[in-house]
Amino acid sequence: MTTTDDVRTGRCFGDGNPLYEQYHDEEWGVPVHGEHALFERFALEGFQSGLAWITVLRKRPAFRAAFADFDPEVVAEFGDDDVARLMADAGIVRNRAKIEATIANGRALRELHAAGRTLDGVLWSHAPDRTGYVRPLTWAGVPAQTDESRALARELKSLGFRFVGPVTAYAAMQACGVVDDHLATCPSAAVAHPPE
Repeated sequence: MTTTDDVRTGRCFGDGNPLYEQYHDEEWGVPVHGEHALFERFALEGFQSGLAWITVLRKRPAFRAAFADFDPEVVAEFGDDDVARLMADAGIVRNRAKIEATIANGRALRELHAAGRTLDGVLWSHAPDRTGYVRPLTWAGVPAQTDESRALARELKSLGFRFVGPVTAYAAMQACGVVDDHLATCPSAAVAHPPE
């Protein structure tokens, strides 16, 4: 008899850590829409740059508390006192450039909305055509960046977003389900979520 636990072994990442397993099974590669949720994903991917994702995942509750649950309108209003508060918060990644970039991104998102556009629209407009896509068997077959992520990074930077290079942009595309890079041997590949 096969149990749910039996089926969930052999993930492409996260096995052995309940927090990581839950993120893998329930979030990574699942299509995400909505400004609030996307702002959080992009902020966390920016903070992850140069670190292990599990580090940021463990700190996610503290990040949410520190950044007003990633409400972009609130974060856009953060000032010098907030930067100082965040730099003193041991619960998050205390990197001034990343903190200031997150605040700048809240402001850029506000300006994007004022122009009648959405981050959702910008992100999903860069979804690749994966007709005939064959899932790789190993991580060696998964790119760190693509033409689409380079184009997304360029557009985001032109809109005033920071800490959104092509590698970070691709990681966000993966995290938000714009691309589904679960490996061919991963149980999640069998129940893949189609792009929306």
